[in-house]
Amino acid sequence: IRCRPRRDAPGRALKPVYQAATVAEAEERFLEFQEKWGRKYPAIVRLWSNSWAEFVPFLQFDREIRRVVCTTNAIESVNARIRKAVRARGHFPNEQAALKCVYLAVMALDPTGKGRARWTQRWKAALNAFEITFDGRLSAGGR
Repeated sequence: IRCRPRRDAPGRALKPVYQAATVAEAEERFLEFQEKWGRKYPAIVRLWSNSWAEFVPFLQFDREIRRVVCTTNAIESVNARIRKAVRARGHFPNEQAALKCVYLAVMALDPTGKGRARWTQRWKAALNAFEITFDGRLSAGGR
């Protein structure tokens, strides 16, 4: 019996590329990916090669910021819950009603209010990195 690699194996193999600390390290990791997966997935290699110039500025950001940018599951989950609530309602008589529906859908994600404290602790390093990188623009509206 031949063991087939999981479908997400190329994605896991690309992880060291976008987690690299420097451009040189990312290039090394991409060459390793290309050696291992290039024959089986030439389209992935071509896509990354063609987009390399757009990818390189991403590496200038702090590791914590890059982690937030790559973490889309939470955002997609919130968007799905909002879409579900809006779809269930169908139509709204005015903008205020639509905003109330979205507000209630978001608040239903964390009815006890404990999630915010967990989120703040989990993302504290990223928030600090955003604050430093973007020179206070993150908290300017909150003060």
